[in-house]
Amino acid sequence: MAVENSFHLRQNLIDLAVAGHSANRVWAEVFPSISGSVGVTYASPFFTGGGPDFSANRLSYSVGFGLSLGLNAGIPYRIQNIRLAYQMNLLSYENARNQLEIQITKLFFSLIAEKNHLAYREDILNLARRQFERDQISFNNGLIGERALMQSRLGVETARYNLSRANSLFTNNMGEFLALLGLPHGAQASLLGEISIVRIEAQAETLINEHLPGRPDIIGRRHEIERLENLERQTALSSRAPSLNLSVNWGNAPNSTFTSPFADTIRGSATLSIPVDSWIPGTSGSQAIFRANQSIERARLDLRITEDAARTQIRSLTANLRNTWDAIEIARLSLTIAERSYELTEQGFLYGTVESLVLEDARNNLADARQRLLQNELSYLNMILDLSRALNISWQELTRIFGVHE
Repeated sequence: MAVENSFHLRQNLIDLAVAGHSANRVWAEVFPSISGSVGVTYASPFFTGGGPDFSANRLSYSVGFGLSLGLNAGIPYRIQNIRLAYQMNLLSYENARNQLEIQITKLFFSLIAEKNHLAYREDILNLARRQFERDQISFNNGLIGERALMQSRLGVETARYNLSRANSLFTNNMGEFLALLGLPHGAQASLLGEISIVRIEAQAETLINEHLPGRPDIIGRRHEIERLENLERQTALSSRAPSLNLSVNWGNAPNSTFTSPFADTIRGSATLSIPVDSWIPGTSGSQAIFRANQSIERARLDLRITEDAARTQIRSLTANLRNTWDAIEIARLSLTIAERSYELTEQGFLYGTVESLVLEDARNNLADARQRLLQNELSYLNMILDLSRALNISWQELTRIFGVHE
C-alpha cells in the first residue's frame, strides 16, 4: 500500500519513464534534420519607374525541402549515456522502493512493540488498582494508616498517567503510519503480528565479499564513473575529431514567378570540419576535456569512499547484532527474575510481611524488565533490517540463511 501511494515513488517512475522513452529511441541521435519552406516575395519600384506595379509578374515564390545530417565521433558515447541514464533511473527507483519497504517494516514492528507496551501498562494499572482496593479495605478496618493508602493511590495514578502517555504516543505514531500507507486520517485499523527474532550468526568479511558489489549505492557509483568516462570521450571526440555535415535541399528555381513555367533545383553538400582550437592548451575546448577527466578521478574516489563506508557499516552491524543478542539474553533472565520477585512480594504483601512500597517497587521493576526486553528485541530486529539493506537482500532471506534456530 505504501509503494502504491508514495508520491516520491511516483516521481521516480516519471523520471524512469522519461529515461526509458529516450533509451528506446536512441536512433533520434542520428536522425537527420528535416525542414520545409514556402514563401512569396513582391518586388516593385516605388518612387521611380512609374511607381508601384501590382501586376502578377512582380510576385515570386519559393518552395523548398531540405535534409541535414551532422555526424561526429562522439555520437556513440552519447547514445551509451542515454541507455546508461535509464539503468541509473531504474536503480534509483528500486533503491527508493527498498528504502520505503524497510521504513514501513520498521514502523510496523515499532507499533507492535508500542502495542505490547500498552498491554503491559494496562496490566500494571490493573495490579495497582487491585492493590489499592485491598489497601482501601485494610484502611477501613484500621489495619493500615492513611500514608500507606495514599501511597497506594499514588501508584494507581502514576500507572494511569504512564498508560495515558503511552497510548497518546501510540495513537500519534499510528496516524503517521496510516498516512504513509495512503489511508485517511482516523481510519480504523488493527495491527496483526508479533516481534519474533532469530539470532543471526554471520562473519562480516564473508558478507562483504558476497554482497558488497550488489549494493545499489556502489552500483550507482560505478554507473556514474562509466557515464563520466563516456562523457569525457564524447567531449574529446566532439571537439577534436573531424565532423561531417551532409545536406540536401530541393526547391524551385530562384526568382520563379507565378506566370513563369515551374523549374526546380536540387543541391547537395558535404562539409568536413576539422577543429583546431581544442588542441591548443588553455583554450575553452582543452579546459572542457581536462574538467571531464578530473571528474572521472573524483568519481573513482567517491566509489572508494562509498565502499569503505559500506564495509564499516556491515562490520558495525554484525558486531552490534552479537552484542545486542547478549543484552536480550540478559533481559530475558531479568524478566524471569522480576516476575518471580513480584509473585513472592505480592504473596508477602497479602500475608502482611511486605509493605506496599516494596510491592510497588516490585511492580515497577516488572514493568521495566518487560520494557527492556521489548526494546532490545525491537532494536535487534531493526539491526537485522539495517543489515539486510546494507547487503541489498530481504531481511527474511537474511534470517533464513544466517539465522540460528535454538
